[in-house]
Amino acid sequence: MYTSGPSHLHNDSPNSMEASAPPLPPPPPPPPFALDSYEYSTLTSGIPVNYSNQYNPPISTPPPPPPAVNSHSSPVPWSTGFCDCFSDCSNCCLTCWCPCVTFGRIAEIVDRGSTSCGVSGALYTVILCLTGWSCLYSCFYRSKLRGQYFLEESPCADCCIHCWCEGCALCQEYRELQNRGFDLSIGWHGNMERHRRSGGVDVTPIEPQGMTR
Repeated sequence: MYTSGPSHLHNDSPNSMEASAPPLPPPPPPPPFALDSYEYSTLTSGIPVNYSNQYNPPISTPPPPPPAVNSHSSPVPWSTGFCDCFSDCSNCCLTCWCPCVTFGRIAEIVDRGSTSCGVSGALYTVILCLTGWSCLYSCFYRSKLRGQYFLEESPCADCCIHCWCEGCALCQEYRELQNRGFDLSIGWHGNMERHRRSGGVDVTPIEPQGMTR
């Protein structure tokens, strides 16, 4: 048979093709230091592979807790004015002639029945007769009343109010408790019994956290 050209150019056997193909380079040796999966795959294959979602899943952090909300952002004003003594003429006359009775009734309600009107009124009278500074005793109950209902300290400090105008301060505190549903003439236990029978709205003050009796 006639053939053109050298015979080795037409030798298409698989053995000859394998012999003519250049050998593949050996794989690179492992690095002397530790690599993560992403760096090692990129080094060996040349193709970047992202394993972050597979081996390093994102850590979900919980949302921060909501800030504590205070039920009273600022002290509330009194329901009656300091100089509104004549809005309740009967209490005004009682306080003018017998301030010990007015104070005793206020103290019994503020103390929630732990002290009676008679004991508080008698102690008020003794302090008044011996020292004349019963206002220092009564101003303590004004501060306690303000703490129970979160009332603002106005028009000035409690001790100054009772020292300068004891009668007006007692009348204001008396009217404040009346406006909050108390009948001071029947005392604390009488008010609780009336509330239990009527099934009305609870008028018991809630003592704020951090305050002690």
